[in-house]
Amino acid sequence: MGVSRRHGQKVFASEAFTTVLRRKATNMDSQQLRDLQAPLKQKYREQPEAARATLSAKGELDLENVSCRLQGRGETVAAGLHPLAGGDEKWACSGEMLLEALAACAGVTLCAVVTAMDLPVTAGTVVASGDIDFTGTLGVDRTAPVGLTDVRVHFELETTADDAQLAKLAQLTERYCVVAQTISAGGAIGVAVTKT
Repeated sequence: MGVSRRHGQKVFASEAFTTVLRRKATNMDSQQLRDLQAPLKQKYREQPEAARATLSAKGELDLENVSCRLQGRGETVAAGLHPLAGGDEKWACSGEMLLEALAACAGVTLCAVVTAMDLPVTAGTVVASGDIDFTGTLGVDRTAPVGLTDVRVHFELETTADDAQLAKLAQLTERYCVVAQTISAGGAIGVAVTKT
């Protein structure tokens, strides 16, 4: 993860998702964050099993349109093939959705770390991006990787923090970002198909 001061130039890449971070006048301070999390941390020290949860996402298959409608918070999102895989731009690309989740998680994590460290950050952006070679996913080249490679997160912040503080901020954001850690761990994902 990269963190830099804003210097007037924005970073955008293909297959990238950008989130803008802003501090509001009624922001949480480091003591409020500690007060909020202290009882949870104590509970998890005493009862580690209470900290474990299974997160899930559910979707309904739309075989006619080669898409999947995700049911989450708010509106339903329909995911389909990326245009470079023969899809239509009206569908969300699942690879981009993964990058959205990474940008969102990294952004929330950075905001929490900024608050905990009481760093002077007033605004910023986060870009999550990754490269993809569609010859892999389409089976054109069996040696090409299937999926995103070189996944990266870059923050540009409006801040007076020094380079050492920014380096520590990047280190802690990467360490505590759930989505980044999940992607970088590269563990096996079990896929099962059953009848209804």
